[in-house]
Amino acid sequence: MPTHGVAITVPEPFGSALQDARERFGDPLARFIPPHITLLPPTEIDAPSLESFQTHLAVVASAHAPFRMTLSGTGTFRPLSPVVFVQVSSGISQCELLETAVRSGPVERHLEFNYHPHVTIAHHLDEDRLDVAFDGLDDFRGSFEVESFELFHQTDDGVWRPLSSYTLEG
Repeated sequence: MPTHGVAITVPEPFGSALQDARERFGDPLARFIPPHITLLPPTEIDAPSLESFQTHLAVVASAHAPFRMTLSGTGTFRPLSPVVFVQVSSGISQCELLETAVRSGPVERHLEFNYHPHVTIAHHLDEDRLDVAFDGLDDFRGSFEVESFELFHQTDDGVWRPLSSYTLEG
């Protein structure tokens, strides 16, 4: 069954900078996953459910307004999960509202951990590499307008690619 996810794509020039950093830190998934803030983690969605889910996403986008997001510094989920990320320091509540709305529709997805908006820059690496990633972007800062979110699908080559974009109109 196809795997999909919903996310806010980090725009340029910040997207390339974060993807390049993830690759520099040695994360083998760097070129497979574009920098993003997850709203729905990887979820298997069958073809019949996909159409109703896309309709649901359009309704969600129409009810939420664009907002300003700031990414600033690093954080980690260690020791619970071997992840280092760039923090969302502004726009958190808007992400939380979007995430709740996206997951309230026809596709159900249990979350292993409480929702925490972030941009992953290192995942499943050894502790030394995670430390390098944590220190390597501790001074990162970028602000941008969030005007849309995307429905992604994982293609046969393992790369996550956008399938549809939904403009925030609320």
